[in-house]
Amino acid sequence: MAAALRRTGIDVLGRVPWGAHICLFYETKQDLLDTVVAYFEAGLQNDEFCVWAVSNSISEQEARAALAQQVPNFAQHLAAGSIEIVPSRDWYLSGDDFDLQKIAGGWDAKLRTALAKGFEGMRVSGNAFWLATHYWTDFSQYEHELDRSLAGRRMIALLTYPLRASNGADVLDVARAHDVTVARRKGNWEVIEAFDIVGEDRPLTQRELEVLAWVARGKSAWEIGEILSITKRTVDEHAQRAAQKLGAGNRTQAVVIALGKRLIDVNLSE
Repeated sequence: MAAALRRTGIDVLGRVPWGAHICLFYETKQDLLDTVVAYFEAGLQNDEFCVWAVSNSISEQEARAALAQQVPNFAQHLAAGSIEIVPSRDWYLSGDDFDLQKIAGGWDAKLRTALAKGFEGMRVSGNAFWLATHYWTDFSQYEHELDRSLAGRRMIALLTYPLRASNGADVLDVARAHDVTVARRKGNWEVIEAFDIVGEDRPLTQRELEVLAWVARGKSAWEIGEILSITKRTVDEHAQRAAQKLGAGNRTQAVVIALGKRLIDVNLSE
């Protein structure tokens, strides 16, 4: 059984549940390298399959060199196929077109393959090379779709954005599409939008707590329904109500808030 919370390697975040969708605004290339390398180092130590989609700011060679310098036994991880480094444009674009279905299908295929090979799950990172380009609207839509699709999957996503190319509207759009948004400037951290946005204080029912506890352990809505002998639709309704009561935007945020408040115990027996 995969651990309910995964170490991110990012000091300001600590551990997050499966399905976490993280946004990083960075100021310098070194800020970006330090953060993403630490993120993937933790993923490799966690026995997760890792995919880094690099863009113009960092070449594939620079990414490999930075990982090799920081990650113990990186050459072995690379040779074993535990990590892939791919160009962002090749991954996100079909020719000059942004293909949402192709991207979503690609992540799904890689996750299925990773789980079939025995990895605990998958973590990915991509850089937003399309800021201030005609791709921005399509990519913004993709970020919202990705946030929804991560629920119930053993996958963590870190999307990175250069501060200098981002305006205020971009920051707001991005923050709304992620569970948590942080900024790293000259080695210092700032939290822009955190998980635990606390709403009206309404107690959760026992069933809502049970559903959140199983979500925290990486179970899908269908799997939770089988465990609790209820329908997938009922599971989704419990998760939605719990998120509303906790002031969360989705079930992943609800899990983090519930864990922070010690409302749920992830050490349930199946």
